[in-house]
Amino acid sequence: MRITMWLVAIMTTALLAFSSIPGMATDAQSKFESLKRFSQILDLVERYYVQDVPRTDLINGAIDGMLQSLDPHSTFMDQEEYKSMQESTTGEFFGIGVEITQDESGVLRVVTPIEDTPADKAGLAAGDLILEVNGSLTQDLGLRESVSRIKGEKGSKVKLTILSKKAKAPREVEIVRDSIPLISAKVRELDDGIVWIRLSRFSENTTDELKEKLTAYKKKHKIKGVVLDLRNNPGGLLDQSIKIADIFLQGGTVVSIKGKGNESRNFDAAKQSADITAPMVVLINAGSASASEIVAGALRDHNRALIIGEPSFGKGSVQNIIPLNDGSAIKLTIARYYTPNGTSIQAKGIEPDLLVPFEIPAKEEKDPIKFLNAPREKDLNGHLEKVGKGKKKSAFKREKAVQERLDKDNQLRLAMDLVETLPRIKSLH
Repeated sequence: MRITMWLVAIMTTALLAFSSIPGMATDAQSKFESLKRFSQILDLVERYYVQDVPRTDLINGAIDGMLQSLDPHSTFMDQEEYKSMQESTTGEFFGIGVEITQDESGVLRVVTPIEDTPADKAGLAAGDLILEVNGSLTQDLGLRESVSRIKGEKGSKVKLTILSKKAKAPREVEIVRDSIPLISAKVRELDDGIVWIRLSRFSENTTDELKEKLTAYKKKHKIKGVVLDLRNNPGGLLDQSIKIADIFLQGGTVVSIKGKGNESRNFDAAKQSADITAPMVVLINAGSASASEIVAGALRDHNRALIIGEPSFGKGSVQNIIPLNDGSAIKLTIARYYTPNGTSIQAKGIEPDLLVPFEIPAKEEKDPIKFLNAPREKDLNGHLEKVGKGKKKSAFKREKAVQERLDKDNQLRLAMDLVETLPRIKSLH
């Protein structure tokens, strides 16, 4: 009670100071009334609530509620959550490897599972709803508590109730927590000189990882085409998205951001000797968000790449992490970002040039399409060669893992075919 009265006394003193300044009395009075009401409610909760709750928890809950009322991406992080967030971009952390958000109705939705993590291997997909965590409703728990319960020690288990798109009923999934790999850039060869760049997130080391892998590849091969795979990439650091786009652009604006009062700032690409100028196809889907959309939007607006797949997530805002003195932090939306042609993708997403839904491979015993893969004349031993001059057979031998991925990924197969003929479809832009 003493602390509450002390707060009121300080606010009264502040009000008297402001009221002596012409034009500020009304604003100060309004702010004082709001703070006074908060102080009164805090006092009532502490005096009459059915059980004792630490004042720190009440204040943190009030801050959390205030930020969540702004937009889905502004939030309060206590010391543990802030530390976990830092680990996710700079070090190792443990969990199931899934990016989630909370919609307006309070339901938890999967933005994307991180590639090669327990969540990914368990079949979680972008757009899935997480209804329960270990039997507790996520709508009751809220985003912060749900995330806390999903995380845990390596080797421990968590049971989630998932409702997937087009599913008629929820399903229970038990997932074993593990260390989450932080390798964010992979480079594989799809065909002779055609590289598949897979970015799973935009962390502090993403650009360095990619440049290192591309440099190693270019020592032995010439890059003839690029498939940049941003599917299920939830985003990350703004500066990394700008640097990644800069690898493929020789100038022009990558992205512009506009904050309070329409203060704007442009981020530009610069011509560099190591720039990659080969034809490009970019893959996106509903799990491509934030920094992924910045890269895709920049490459699209500069007519640098063909975008195929499905519409992206539509997160067109920029958040800043502001540390607090006690080790906690707030994540606050400070600006909206715009693609080079001035387009905001907030709640709209990036529309692909070619809309190509992902097709889940059917099981062989139930797949009528398997007959389309029946042996042809060219597959028979000792068949007659084609008469006349044909294309010289390439000595290229594809990695087994890459071939397996191509066999079950229709979007990646199409991207590979398109990038090899991209000069002929450049007019699509």
